[in-house]
Amino acid sequence: MKNLVFFLVIIFVIACKNSAVIINNEDSGKNVIPNPLKKDVIIAPFSKTINNNLATSEELREIVAYLASDELKGRDIGSEGIEKAAVYIENIFKQNNIETYFKTYRDSFNLKGVDAYNIVGFIEGNDENLKNEVIIIGAHYDHIGSAKQVGDDTIANGANDNAAGTSGVLEIAEYFATTKNNKRSIMIALFSAEEKGLKGSEHLAKKLKAENIDLYIMLNFEMIGVPFKVRSYDAFLTGYDLSNMSAKINEYTNSNLTGFSEVSKKYDLFKHSDNYAFYQEFKLPCQTFSSCDLSNYDYYHHVDDEADKLDYSHMASLINKIIPAIETMCNTPTKEIKMTNE
Repeated sequence: MKNLVFFLVIIFVIACKNSAVIINNEDSGKNVIPNPLKKDVIIAPFSKTINNNLATSEELREIVAYLASDELKGRDIGSEGIEKAAVYIENIFKQNNIETYFKTYRDSFNLKGVDAYNIVGFIEGNDENLKNEVIIIGAHYDHIGSAKQVGDDTIANGANDNAAGTSGVLEIAEYFATTKNNKRSIMIALFSAEEKGLKGSEHLAKKLKAENIDLYIMLNFEMIGVPFKVRSYDAFLTGYDLSNMSAKINEYTNSNLTGFSEVSKKYDLFKHSDNYAFYQEFKLPCQTFSSCDLSNYDYYHHVDDEADKLDYSHMASLINKIIPAIETMCNTPTKEIKMTNE
């Protein structure tokens, strides 16, 4: 009996080591990813390797809860809060063995005397030829800091805008870092200074254009935290008519995942998120994926854009639906997504 108990304990310990990374060592000198549920402890979502549910509502909720917490004070550029957000994202990259593209994860720039930085990771493709083609998956992780006071609250937490999109991109990054099922290379870009006029994405797009990278597409994630109530699709793509990306996403997922938003066209949302800088530089399919066109959420740039306002089951569903489309984009023999004028 003792031998049996000992054997079961050993199996349990090995299983735990394979399914999670637990960090709780103040003397290790390592950065610890904050976890709002239990301080200085993180259980990494490596269960993706054995779980068909690629992203979970719990993982997304945990990321958003930290990024949109009062501790980060709205993640304005130049603030202590955005520095904490950057370290958090960098640690997730490190934890998942995502490579740097530049010398470090930080793509630094200066905006009117304020130091700012995009956080950029790289997952190299596994095909000798196709790995030279790059897909950029992005979202902005900054926000506006403060907004009009409501009661005692002045912190614009930016849960839907855009901790939600950031959490989705991090889940996608973890998936591909784990599976390595990408013939083309994937650049993961979390942008700063989006709220200052798309300055972070503008800086990176110009830098990559000067390097003459072989960009295939850029897919940006913005405000995915709430669902539409009466739509025939789950999310819309900005710049819908400019390329066949929406049709290809639906083909690759055998669903009606993406569609056209009249609101997006009316307010020209294509030009108001980080996809636009890449479109301007590369004139390629560079579009934003979103489930909020401001018709279904009342807290845009509002102090009540809090983590408890989001629908995490909806977010997990969106990410789990879009991953197979991205996987197909990474692995088709030719570039099937094209501008409509080609």
